[in-house]
Amino acid sequence: MAKKHRGRDSIQHLIGFCFLLTRFTIAGLTAATMVLIQPTDAGFSLPFCFVQPTMRYTFRNLFRFLLVVALAFTARHKSSASEIQPNILWITSEDNGVSWVSCYGGTNAQTPAIDQLADEGFRYLHCFDNAAVCAPTRSCWITGMYGISNGTQPMRSRNDIPHDKIKYYPDLLKAAGYYTSNESKTDYNIGGREDKECWDYPGGKKKFGWRLRKPNQPFFSIVNIVDSHESRAHGSLDEVTKDPATMKLFSYHPDLPIIRKNYAKYAEAVERMDGKVKETLDALKADGLYDDTIIIYNSDHGGVMARSKRFVYASGVHCPLVIRIPEKYKELYPAAEPGMTVDRIVSFVDMPKTWLSLAGANIPETFQGTIFLGSDAKLAPQYHLSFRERADERLDNVRMIRDERYAYHKNYMPYAPAGQHLAYLWKAQATAAWEQHHREGKTNEITGRFFRPRVSEEFYDNEADFDNVHNLIDAPEQQSKIADLKAALRAKQLELHDSGLLPEKMRERRAAANNVTIYEMVRDKALYPLERYLDASDLALARDKSNLATFTKQLSDSDEGMRWWAVVGMHLLGPDASSAKAELKQSLQDESHEVRMIAAWTLVNLGDDTEALACLNNLLFQGSTNETMLHNVLDWMGEPALPLIKKYLDQGGNRQGRYGIGILGRIGEIQGW
Repeated sequence: MAKKHRGRDSIQHLIGFCFLLTRFTIAGLTAATMVLIQPTDAGFSLPFCFVQPTMRYTFRNLFRFLLVVALAFTARHKSSASEIQPNILWITSEDNGVSWVSCYGGTNAQTPAIDQLADEGFRYLHCFDNAAVCAPTRSCWITGMYGISNGTQPMRSRNDIPHDKIKYYPDLLKAAGYYTSNESKTDYNIGGREDKECWDYPGGKKKFGWRLRKPNQPFFSIVNIVDSHESRAHGSLDEVTKDPATMKLFSYHPDLPIIRKNYAKYAEAVERMDGKVKETLDALKADGLYDDTIIIYNSDHGGVMARSKRFVYASGVHCPLVIRIPEKYKELYPAAEPGMTVDRIVSFVDMPKTWLSLAGANIPETFQGTIFLGSDAKLAPQYHLSFRERADERLDNVRMIRDERYAYHKNYMPYAPAGQHLAYLWKAQATAAWEQHHREGKTNEITGRFFRPRVSEEFYDNEADFDNVHNLIDAPEQQSKIADLKAALRAKQLELHDSGLLPEKMRERRAAANNVTIYEMVRDKALYPLERYLDASDLALARDKSNLATFTKQLSDSDEGMRWWAVVGMHLLGPDASSAKAELKQSLQDESHEVRMIAAWTLVNLGDDTEALACLNNLLFQGSTNETMLHNVLDWMGEPALPLIKKYLDQGGNRQGRYGIGILGRIGEIQGW
């Protein structure tokens, strides 16, 4: 990296030149010299054009001349420092949170390669994912934007964004002269552009993409390691060699032999992942690049046993982050010495902006994170925001905001249990065993809560309760902190134009009807009055019967979003909404199928089910604009929906989903149909 020493060489050139010039001047030599100082890669070149002597230099002339030289050198020296472009290697592993990494105190798996990297680098204590699942997380990384801000938060939705306004960070790195490679994982969850298009080397038969760059070209390389992916916890447990008895379980999991064995199987997968980290670092060393490269390691979200990945509890979003910075770039150290920890909050949305800053690349205004490393680092944000919406076939809607210790969760769909059957998640034997244990009535308040409907709000002390099993939302001593976090959440939602205050298909329909992307729609208050939706959702989630009159009036609002929150509010009131049955029956004819579904379910719960079940029957057999929500609602309803589901399956209705058995097929399987 020759650029590292340009400043020193330039000083030597300058001192030598000024020494000679001063000697000649003091000796009384007369000359008129025109000097053109030109910076080059080697330092300064000083071509002279001599003319006929006309005057004797004075000390004033000399001072002025040296001042010009010094200013030129200073400008050149600053330019040289800013042009240092370090190599950057970003190693990501899939699905393992901090509990699975031994340098973070994990005991189930040993990760010596990551631990050694932490000894040589810096271990961040408060790094959090924004999305808790892969595709929305990678959407956040590639754009530097929260998924809720551009409509890419539902799993594998691939909604369009305005690509002329929202740039991918690899494009910006390439413009800054970097060779970019990404050997395996893209899955950016964005329509309108092929995922791999933005990379110089998007993956293939070659390993370690930095080897394909031009000589001396700086590189940015991603090595994504899949060995710790959730799928490695699926299937048979017969080949497990680690001792299940040594496994430390999350407190929300019942202590069952199958669960312990599944933990052991996944711990082995994590250790294989760590071996791939070592293989990658060894390749970098073999190429003589270890001390020229900033190395970043982190997982792509938490996981992997049920109730971690996909969920914004600590086990789902608290991730390892280790950064090794070569001594030659010690001015970038985030702490005094390697081996130390860093306790500032880092959100995943901060990462692409930070990588661009380290590379000296252009950073567009669309990037929403905070630079956390390097000369342009900013003060750490006070809070981190995570979000959860649809994962595969299952609907949910949660926002979580936290500081280093405390977390506030807002459940916008509290009627949906966290532990609703999700085909891919149930491929792990531990999940099925846990569910069966619950069905047999053997779970307790902590181990059974996963399968029950939720409250509207949750609040956790993550220092005392990393597993997030003790909800302190009503604790008197925490009300001030809760109020602060609630206010911060609302402010952040407004700042980001949170697109999740309408059901997924409703917002897609509205954007399509207005020929705009969701990103553009949510920035138009006429199309998406977010403040009204936030106010309406707060009323709905409060479960206060004094709001019933407001909900009744809202059911006739011209905005289907307001009608949605009105019917949700009535549903959450339970029996206290009985006096509004007439209005709910009118909502069975609402233009919005989402409003019809919740109105029907509410009427069923109120014991007035004839018209409600007829409405659901029509949606199921005549077609719905939101089939995914319909299937979810039928499952959430429980026993009253069983005749409809049996009729659907008996008439050849689809039993399968994208990743295995579908929602209604699973109900049929349980019922023996």
